[in-house]
Amino acid sequence: MASNTLVSRRGPGRARRREADESRQRTLISPAQLGRPRGKVLYWIIFAVVVAAFTLAFLGPLYWMVTGGLKTTQEVVQSPPSAFPSSVHTENYSRAWTVMGLSKLLFNTLYYAFGALAFQLVLDVAAAYSLSKLRPMFGKVILGMMLATLMIPATVLVVPQYLTVLDVPIFERNLLNSPWAIWLPSVTNAFNIFLLKRFFDSIPGELLDAAAIDGASPLRTLRSIILPISRPILGVVSIFAVVGVWKDFLWPMLTLPDPAKQTLNVGIYSLSNGVPQNVLIAALTIASVPTLLIFLLFQRNIMSGLTAGGLKG
Repeated sequence: MASNTLVSRRGPGRARRREADESRQRTLISPAQLGRPRGKVLYWIIFAVVVAAFTLAFLGPLYWMVTGGLKTTQEVVQSPPSAFPSSVHTENYSRAWTVMGLSKLLFNTLYYAFGALAFQLVLDVAAAYSLSKLRPMFGKVILGMMLATLMIPATVLVVPQYLTVLDVPIFERNLLNSPWAIWLPSVTNAFNIFLLKRFFDSIPGELLDAAAIDGASPLRTLRSIILPISRPILGVVSIFAVVGVWKDFLWPMLTLPDPAKQTLNVGIYSLSNGVPQNVLIAALTIASVPTLLIFLLFQRNIMSGLTAGGLKG
């Protein structure tokens, strides 16, 4: 009788644990179905179809752009288009580089991008640090107003920003055709400030208390403690800053009408009517290479930086 009672007591507990394990493993396809031969075949078929569809959707345009720069003009405009070039014309890329003056446009874009990066690293880090650790008066209200700007479409802000750049209040300066027209609007990046603040919130307060006991000022604490352990999120913000200026088109087109000061995207658009289609596609491919390399080289840093502030510890 005692043994039967012990078994009966253990039975419900084991059943509950078994149900809990099954609930944690519950997916679109149950482990039992996946263990059958038919379930495995169905799973791998669906997996292959989904991966192929996403690969075609994302890499298809890139392949079309790269191969379009290797075709002749007749092959580019023919209908239906050809999937492969009949003969490879690599001279289209060298022609695009010289005819469209991509070296000057590339230098301008790098100058604007890294200038915006420098301003964002200084001002956005200072704003996020003050909101996270210094706790100013009405800090939550200021942060809420910053995040509220993310709900406003960027195109809505184009007209007021352009009027501001055209005649800067108080200073009464016209910033058109100057790098300040690119740098100053890029500093007001609420998303980067939010990312930095979230990471700074995850830094233990004991480190700051220990620094304060040793007599370190808030600026010294930021320079000696916060920034060295914030390299992942600083890398993410840096990549976002550079890519944001690199891929922007509308704002540089409005504020940089001088052809000698235009960015890569605007310069290619301005010269698009005077070159053949295959040379234009080759120029677009060259303009896309730097951002693709940045993503391929730093994709692990991007993911680690975005998730670094998710847990406190």
